[in-house]
Amino acid sequence: MSAFIVIEGLDGAGTTTQLTRLQDALQQAGATTMATREPTAGPIGRIIRQTLGGEDSAPSVNSLPWMFAADRSDHLERTVEPALARGEYVVSDRYVPSSLAYQSLTLPLEDVFALNARFRVPDLLIFVRVPVDVCMERIGGRDQKREIYEQTDALTAVSNAYDAVLHRLGRRGDPIVEVDGTQSMDAVQQAILAQVQEAGLWPSS
Repeated sequence: MSAFIVIEGLDGAGTTTQLTRLQDALQQAGATTMATREPTAGPIGRIIRQTLGGEDSAPSVNSLPWMFAADRSDHLERTVEPALARGEYVVSDRYVPSSLAYQSLTLPLEDVFALNARFRVPDLLIFVRVPVDVCMERIGGRDQKREIYEQTDALTAVSNAYDAVLHRLGRRGDPIVEVDGTQSMDAVQQAILAQVQEAGLWPSS
């Protein structure tokens, strides 16, 4: 059995932590897993991170929708699809919904949808719901430079965009669930594992 599971949320929602925990749980259940993320560590992903980091020599923020689409195409071809073909579980920290939410701040949402229309729909999309003020508090506790979206006004706009995006994807029939990310890390993990099981994606013994 293979499955493509995506964890989404605002910056500071804890998606990376929960991705690691989900991968560990799936492995303990006997699955062969691959953890990945977007933007990737590939050549296009590295350029994207330069832009997100606000580096002077990086491409313009306005080019991000196209860079993310190119990075995602490469990601699917080189990483995700081969792993699924091998019967593995692929768990990804961010995917298409992030582009739709974040990049719709600089490009009309319909245009961002068009750029991402042909990409595979995940078997399960888990959105970790955390209020903007909580995310900002968590971001403020990090010992690292903030990225361009890690500001209250920008993150509020992204949060509103996510609501519209998830509603649209849900109407399309995408398998979407939400969990309360303000709970303890253990409680969030258990909620995510329960959703994977309820979706019928838990590894068979």
